[in-house]
Order: sequence, then structure tokens, then C-alpha cells
Amino acid sequence: MPISKQTVARKLFAYLQHRLSLAELVEWAENALLECDFAETDIEVLTSVLGQLGLADVRAFGLTWEDCQNLMQQLGFDLQVAMAESA
Repeated sequence: MPISKQTVARKLFAYLQHRLSLAELVEWAENALLECDFAETDIEVLTSVLGQLGLADVRAFGLTWEDCQNLMQQLGFDLQVAMAESA
């Protein structure tokens, strides 16, 4: 199945929800780039976003909240923050 913007957005969102570690996100992005099975209309965006995610574990690059917001916007999504009082 081709990798779509939605696929990448879901993985990034899983990382933001702490359901996926940074190492797991980076490994997934690197493998996705190697597979090169992208939706044809989104190749440029997907390779750019996956390239940045693949370098997120390198100290010089990292992955800030602002980076995540920017990447999600490139994928066509907006991030929202919500707060809930813990029990």
C-alpha cells in the first residue's frame, strides 16, 4: 500500500501522543524512504517530511513542537492542543 500524507501524519501524531518513541518514528521514516512506495501526487512533500523525520534523532536537527506543527501543515493537517485535569 502506498504511503500517503495521512499515513505520515498518523505516525507523527502517534509520536506526539507518546504512543511511538522518537527512535521508532525515525526508524519508520528511514524505512519508508527506502521503500519509496509513495502516492504519486505527494512525492515531493512526503520525501521532504520523511527526510526531516529520518534525521530527528540527530542532535543538530532534533524535532521541536514547532517542527511538528510545520510538518503537519505540509501534510495538510493542523495540530491543536487540549488540556485535561488529571484524576
